[in-house]
Amino acid sequence: MDAVLDDLAQHWPLYTAIPFVAALIGYVTKRVAIEMMFRPLEWTGVKGTFLGWQGVVPRHGGRMAAIATDLLTANLLDIRDVFDRVDADRIAREIEQPLLRAVDSIARDVLAEYHPRMWERLPAMAQELIVKQLQASTPQLVRQLMDELRENLDDLLDVKHMTVQRLTKDKALLVRLIRETSRPEMAFIARSGIYFGFVLGIVQSIVWAVTKEPLVMPLFGACIGLFTDWLAIKLIFVPREPIRLFNRFTIQGRFQRRRTEVARQYGELIARELLTVPNLMEAVLRGPRSDRLMAMVQTLVIEAIDEQANAAKPLVSVAIGPQRLAEMKRAAAAKAIERLPGTIQPAEGYLTKAMDVANMVEERMLRLTPVQYEGLLRPAFRQDEWKLIAVGGIIGFIVGELQVLLLLH
Repeated sequence: MDAVLDDLAQHWPLYTAIPFVAALIGYVTKRVAIEMMFRPLEWTGVKGTFLGWQGVVPRHGGRMAAIATDLLTANLLDIRDVFDRVDADRIAREIEQPLLRAVDSIARDVLAEYHPRMWERLPAMAQELIVKQLQASTPQLVRQLMDELRENLDDLLDVKHMTVQRLTKDKALLVRLIRETSRPEMAFIARSGIYFGFVLGIVQSIVWAVTKEPLVMPLFGACIGLFTDWLAIKLIFVPREPIRLFNRFTIQGRFQRRRTEVARQYGELIARELLTVPNLMEAVLRGPRSDRLMAMVQTLVIEAIDEQANAAKPLVSVAIGPQRLAEMKRAAAAKAIERLPGTIQPAEGYLTKAMDVANMVEERMLRLTPVQYEGLLRPAFRQDEWKLIAVGGIIGFIVGELQVLLLLH
């Protein structure tokens, strides 16, 4: 015992440094594990070998996107409720001017293309009259389109497909969605490495003083890296429910404890980055069910044209011909679809506010069970979690070996 005390007195700076080095090991291994979850977005390393790495989240982007989408569509968002909040009359007012300009342009283009001689011979007043008649029917057309959208929403919009495709294609968005909502948890993991590492470092210094066994340092370093990585991840999620200790302290997983904050933040991210008006429009117009929207718009446009031309239908049929008239109607519908994104753009602010995606997601997230809520972040850790912990152990072992070299020289 005297020999141990003499050694401690003689080399106290080195023994004092051991807990601090252990704390550094704990912190570094955590930071490395965190970065390995998200970076790099693409595989970086030697092609054709296992020597390289891609962030856990981007590497499993398809699976992660599917999990996030299942949670979103099953528990957090009902797209029918979202569309039910939109007032068709308000939409018609918001897009009135661009809609009138679109109708004017479409009518003139189609008539000039399919019956240029008749159109050119018409007096300017007659041309304006035809355009005005078509414009007069557009508010009703908007209301009909909104009603049809609501009634056939499941046939026109595949939200799950849209979300998975966008998150899979944009890996940076998927990473941002997970990283932004878990930033405090990631900081906690890094900080925990300091605290746990320091405590284990004290034990490590005592064991080294007693045994002088060269394997103590690398083995303790590996244990620090492994154990603190594992424990930090567990403390994020468990216990799921708050537990009172000694009627004074409450312990609960950090992520579970932050549910109110996470719900608000996640809702804002979904509304700002994913379920935006442009993204929904893109999904409706270019998605796997876009042909159904085209058929619907074509039917509504043809009905509107027929209604306006009904009084002069025999004359129109003779002057243009039934086949050419049918082609004109289809062309008008196609142009209407083409102009739809630009026409609806002035209403984007109203639509975003009316749909209120952020609040809907937030409110429903607060109603999730602890297990369902945990599913928002837990899959990001489950994928290759053992690799992240193993890396912590390897780094700890290497630093421990360096400590031995320092102590022995």
